[in-house]
Amino acid sequence: MNGAKGQTNGAALATSGTALSGESLKKIMAARERFAAGADTVRGVRPEILMSWYRCREEYAVDPGLERAPAAAEVSKHSIEHDVVFAELGGLATCATAEIDGFDGLVTVADSEGRILASWGSRRILRLAADSNLATWSTWSEWATGTNGMGTALESHRPVMVRGPEHWCRGFQSWRCAGVAVRNVVTHDPLAVLNVSCWKTPLPDAVLPWLRRVAAATEAKLRQRAHHSGTLLAAAFADARMTPATPLAAVDPAGNVVLANSEAAALMGTPADTPAYAPAQRWTPQLPALPRLARRVTERARQDPGWSGSTQVYVPFLGTPIPVAVRPVFTGPQVIGALLAFGSPDGPDPGSGAGPGIGVPEDQPERGPAHPRPLPDRVVAMRDDRWALLAPGEIRFAEADHNNVWLATDRGRLLAATRGLDRLEQELTGKGFVRVHRRFLVNLGRVREIEPGFKGTLFLATDTRTHETVPVARRHIPYVRQALGL
Repeated sequence: MNGAKGQTNGAALATSGTALSGESLKKIMAARERFAAGADTVRGVRPEILMSWYRCREEYAVDPGLERAPAAAEVSKHSIEHDVVFAELGGLATCATAEIDGFDGLVTVADSEGRILASWGSRRILRLAADSNLATWSTWSEWATGTNGMGTALESHRPVMVRGPEHWCRGFQSWRCAGVAVRNVVTHDPLAVLNVSCWKTPLPDAVLPWLRRVAAATEAKLRQRAHHSGTLLAAAFADARMTPATPLAAVDPAGNVVLANSEAAALMGTPADTPAYAPAQRWTPQLPALPRLARRVTERARQDPGWSGSTQVYVPFLGTPIPVAVRPVFTGPQVIGALLAFGSPDGPDPGSGAGPGIGVPEDQPERGPAHPRPLPDRVVAMRDDRWALLAPGEIRFAEADHNNVWLATDRGRLLAATRGLDRLEQELTGKGFVRVHRRFLVNLGRVREIEPGFKGTLFLATDTRTHETVPVARRHIPYVRQALGL
């Protein structure tokens, strides 16, 4: 199946060797100079590095001649979840020298904006790092400082290694860096990043496995916390006082469904009355606007814990927007999700002591598109070390591999420049693409056969010559059948 191939390719991106020969360094440096000067095609550069260069040049306009990282700026207040992760990573970082054989380098912890919070290393390495502002009070986000271990790790879902001339800015090319981001297990937003750097020497082979273990151990604790939040959301759902037959759902801050009654499940295309406490088990609703709405609700509730409101959400199943009343759900001061009451001007009454009910509308309507968006000029993807510009019709399906998206196209299997399947789905709204699985987005115009599987499962064949098929998740089967006219 193509999923295995995508995972293999993705793993190769993160595990390329740490050492480079002098000739390889010269080739990468020359490629970087050409790319920085405006070339679109360069050879001999790893795909994740080339994609980072593309962001630095096209999106962030980072000066490639930068020699010192800029000072960190103040940003919005973070949650206690961030503080817990910072403390966890700090404790683990102090053990790096003992756990990584032959390591004489710098270990840094930075926040989700790439601002360094603390550094550990010998006096020599700390002094060298200070010359580049590789120290506290500086920011190493990719948008501020270009391709680097911390900033590029924040853009990736795997450990990232940046070696010498792979850095976008000339002033940092004496460093070899590897970083990994720890992410919110519900929203997948980065919380912090751990980075290991060496000066003019290759990183030890044990660095990447150590970073993976650190991230996995920290995120395992976050998953336990998120599972508890799921049970609290389900309890808030059970305690809500609603009139009979009102569509009601409990969603997490990413817009995933923890629990919905049968009326709400019919609107969202999810199972009914089936709680999903763990983040990995939660249901993806067929409402494109819901993830954005959930994030807005979380941000608003953090600013004003007494807030509640209502808006409108476009429901593809009905082909029209409908009202939805929103009440945030808290555990202590932390927002863990929201209750949504569809088609009702009044929201769920939380009962005594549980918080305010829904008042008059306070948000602008959250509508779906009244008409399909214009066809995007192109979908940008990568073939080896070259960019491919695709018409949407050339894509048979897209497959997510963490934050990477692999495209099955008429030109072969390509890595999309767009990060995240949700974002690609938004870009292709109204172009005949349908989400059939949490990992797959299919161009219905390229479906050639429909294959029934074991116990009611379904597969879509997009290329009958190679027997290329895409699985349809059980909860998506009714919607897919309707879309295909079955």
